[in-house]
Amino acid sequence: MVKIYCYSRCSTCKKALKWLEDNGIDYSSIDIKEDHPDETTLRQLHKKSGLPLRRFFNTSGKLYREMELSKKLSDMSEDEMFRLLASDGMLVKRPLLIKDDKVLVGFNEKDWSEEI
Repeated sequence: MVKIYCYSRCSTCKKALKWLEDNGIDYSSIDIKEDHPDETTLRQLHKKSGLPLRRFFNTSGKLYREMELSKKLSDMSEDEMFRLLASDGMLVKRPLLIKDDKVLVGFNEKDWSEEI
């Protein structure tokens, strides 16, 4: 079974959940707004993903834009970025899928087909 952090009003999350269902993949869904990952969890997920930390930010989100993070991230340390991500689930790119030692950030059908 996979775990997936989602937001119920996110169209990309809806597509991802439908894809999991269509492919017969059991999953446990976690509301990223209400039960977002803490800093320790984010550090673990980041390490498993192999992605740059910036990829974990929901750059198209309202909060990201309101905070003008596109102008601020380059001046932040990794510790500051992790603390910021852990402060509000709406800053985290979604869906965030966890399966064993794999972490997929965002929904890309081709990548998911190859990785899950």
